[in-house]
Amino acid sequence: MPLSQVLEVAIGLIVVYYLLGSVVSMITKGITDSLETRGVALEEYLKKLVGERSVDLTNLPQIKALQPIRYKSVLSVFQTETKKVEKIPVSTLVDAFFDMTGLTGQNNLSGEQLIHLLNQLPASEGQQAVLQWVQQGVTDVKEIRGRATDYIGGILDQAAATFKANARAIVILLSIVVTFAFGVDSIQFAKDLWNNADLRAAAQAKADAIVQQQGAGADIGTIVNQLNEFSLRLGWWEVQQVPAFTDIPGWAEFISLKLAGLVLTAIAVSQGSSFWYDLLKKVTGNGGGGGDGGDAVG
Repeated sequence: MPLSQVLEVAIGLIVVYYLLGSVVSMITKGITDSLETRGVALEEYLKKLVGERSVDLTNLPQIKALQPIRYKSVLSVFQTETKKVEKIPVSTLVDAFFDMTGLTGQNNLSGEQLIHLLNQLPASEGQQAVLQWVQQGVTDVKEIRGRATDYIGGILDQAAATFKANARAIVILLSIVVTFAFGVDSIQFAKDLWNNADLRAAAQAKADAIVQQQGAGADIGTIVNQLNEFSLRLGWWEVQQVPAFTDIPGWAEFISLKLAGLVLTAIAVSQGSSFWYDLLKKVTGNGGGGGDGGDAVG
């Protein structure tokens, strides 16, 4: 088995996985942006921090200034609006939390005074955390700030992890949808690549172009056109030999292999375009790392 031919087949598969992954990435970004999933995840954790006053927290000037400005809708290119806050630096959120609790500027407070201030907050995990520190004898405001910084840093990490998990679920679902929409069967396409030197050459040329351009294209239309450059050897429109209508065992084998090929493609695509871009750089001898895959998760 020629090693160079195996590598050419691998490059062809990686190119297709990268292109399909780019489609998934673009759609995922559109969904997460329109649904403001990152901001929604953050809001849930801000509620844990300050309870019902999470709206008051996000309305503080230092938090409102962090609201991103984007197009009002997917179809609007002239109207913009502010969206939910997606990221807050730990130090900024600590300052905001101290503002809400009344601890800002306070240096010499007794335990009872601290408890009185904290009881002004609605019941929340953040309130209970600070109350517990005070009840344990931590009454120095600077020490409370240090502990709050660690605690709030963890809260923000959890919010980011929640967003990534939600986005990952969208990526997996879209990988399945896009794979079945395009009908890309990894097993059949690998066979086609193996048996067709021209197809392998086209894949190699496309791989080189993607690496040199540091990405496939700016929109889904461009990527679909690049997929079409593989001619009719890719997808549901691929011409392939099917069993005779009465050949039940043949059809069972054909359907099983087709499903297996589609599942393999969906699994591969769900790894993300950045993964396949980095791998493409390595197998084409252009180095690795720092890929421009454009994955939405992150």
